[in-house]
This record gives sequence, C-alpha cells and structure tokens, in this order.
Amino acid sequence: MSAVVNDTRPTLAVWKFASCDGCQLSLLDCESELLALAGKVNIAHFTEMSRATIDGPYDISLVEGSITTPDDVERIQQVRANSRVLISIGACATSGGIQALRNFARAGSFANIVYANPQYLSTLDDSTPIAAHVRVDFELHGCPIDRGQLLEVLVATLVGRRPVIAGHSVCQECKARSTVCLLVRRSVPCLGPVTRAGCGALCPSIDRGCFGCFGPSDSANTTSLADRLRALGTSDVALFRLLQTFNAAAPAFRDEAVRATTTSVTIEQSEGGTKGEGGS
Repeated sequence: MSAVVNDTRPTLAVWKFASCDGCQLSLLDCESELLALAGKVNIAHFTEMSRATIDGPYDISLVEGSITTPDDVERIQQVRANSRVLISIGACATSGGIQALRNFARAGSFANIVYANPQYLSTLDDSTPIAAHVRVDFELHGCPIDRGQLLEVLVATLVGRRPVIAGHSVCQECKARSTVCLLVRRSVPCLGPVTRAGCGALCPSIDRGCFGCFGPSDSANTTSLADRLRALGTSDVALFRLLQTFNAAAPAFRDEAVRATTTSVTIEQSEGGTKGEGGS
C-alpha cells in the first residue's frame, strides 16, 4: 500500500457573492499561467471551476461580489474566519458594484419593479463592499479585473510582499500608448483623469470616453473634473449618469454624483422661482 503524501502547497479558495462571475473567470482566463499557478497552490474551493472542494482554513481567499443579503453578511464573516489572507476582487467586492445603484433609491423600489412578488425576497437596503463587513488584506479593482494584475497579487501574496498595482489614472495609460486626449481634443466626457489605471486605456483607444470601470484612482479629484465637464457643456444629469455605473458607490464617484443631483435640483428650483416671480 502506497504512503499518503501530504500536499504542502498553500491553499487557495475563490468565493462568489452578488456578482456576474466575470472576475472569477479572469482567473480561468489566465490559461497557461493558471497551470503554473496550480503547481504552486492547492485550489481548494472554486465552484466556477470544479465541484470538488476541500475544507478550510485557507491560506488565500479571493472574494468576488458585494454583500446584499443577511445571509451574505454571515457567510463573509465565516470566509474571513477561515482565511489567513482575504483579497476582494472586482468592482462589486470593492465598491458594491453596479447593483449599488439601488443605494440611491428608496428601499425596495427596484425590487418592486423587477419582481412580481418582491415580498419573498430577503435583501439588505444597500449593496456594500466586502470591506464594509470584514477586514480585507488587499483590494483589486476593475470590472472585470485585469488578469495580469490578479497574477501579480497572487504571486506577491505567496512570496510575502506587497503587490505592485498602479494607483495612477487612466490618463497615464493614454499617454503611454500615444492616445490623443478625447477630453482636450473633442470635449468628450471622460472619467480617465479620475479613474484607476489597469485597463490599458481600452475605451479611449477606440475613441470612446472612459466610464470608470476600475473605480477612482488614488488621487482622484472628481470635483475638479466635474467642474471642467460642466464648463464644456456636460449637464448635471449626464454627469450623474457618467458617475453612476460599475463603481456607483465608490466614495469619490458617489459624492460627486450626489453633488450633481443637488446642483441640478437647485438650478431647477432657482429657475422655477425666477419664472414665478416674473409672472406675478
């Protein structure tokens, strides 16, 4: 009878909460790199890849998705308790995702529109990031995340160093690939100046303004950009919609979106008051 050989590789678990699975798929998209990674770690729990699972605790947990239900709150606490290192991946896990649009509406209003019997749902009023509930060791942004950045985070974690992930804006990526600035050249509304790099300036490279899929950069000055966009003719409604996408609840985007709606309402009230006074 052959002897049982213990697997001494670090264990990796991948967890899904409220999300589309796109960031998990980024790990599978690593293809040839995934084979090398599998030689260094024991993938113990990854239901997107296999039904086979190994009980924790785990050395590294990758968490995709936002917290949207009471059950989610309990489950993420269990994941944290069973993980030596917890890394949240993607816009849903780091800022609440596009589903955080419901944070700006009355509780349950979206559910009443979408579902025939919303009374059977058990959800929280807001969609919140993982860090709002448990300690997170590193956040990897993007919708979806970049596979190169994911590999950097995993390798850095395995060797015990801080991941080297850019915190500057998409503008620097545009400069690196010699993409002419759409905001300067054509006054195209673009979030590139306040959005974290990582996509390779994909949208500006095809003549489309950035819409912030990697979330706010480390030094994002959304107020300054919003003022510039207004000066170029962008309405507050258009500005609000530009900021309210994949990272709607990220503080830098959220606060400026709220400011845009407040400004719009103030202007409308002012114009309404002026007209009323003129007609009296």
